[in-house]
Amino acid sequence: MKRFALGLSLLTLLLPNLASAAQPPKTSDEAAVRATVADYIEGYYTGDAARMEESLHPHYLKHVISGSDGQLKMTEKTGLQMVQDVRSNGPERSSERKEQITVLDIAGDIASAKLVTAHWVDYIALSKWNGKWKIVSVVLREND
Repeated sequence: MKRFALGLSLLTLLLPNLASAAQPPKTSDEAAVRATVADYIEGYYTGDAARMEESLHPHYLKHVISGSDGQLKMTEKTGLQMVQDVRSNGPERSSERKEQITVLDIAGDIASAKLVTAHWVDYIALSKWNGKWKIVSVVLREND
């Protein structure tokens, strides 16, 4: 009976911790990471180069993977190239403006997120730089 009571007591202590580990609470960092990714994609969609630039770390680099299984191709773009593209192309004319942002993980001053749009999926690495979350790198797989 004592073992049962001890086991029940331990279970009672552990259950709240297990439940909170399964569903981490929303944090201000999570909201800030989500806002940074939103600035990135909405800057692209609206042609707001300044908004996109604000979301990018100075060492930003984007890797674009395209092609079929046997013929994959990878190209790169710097933050400056991304901002110049947005500035020169203006707003996205497509009516298929979709964005689904998922914050995958936050560990101290680094984070990862996934951005799903109508035409591609971005995997994003971020870093807190000078107190603000910035996008350091993106790996994008273009949808065929």
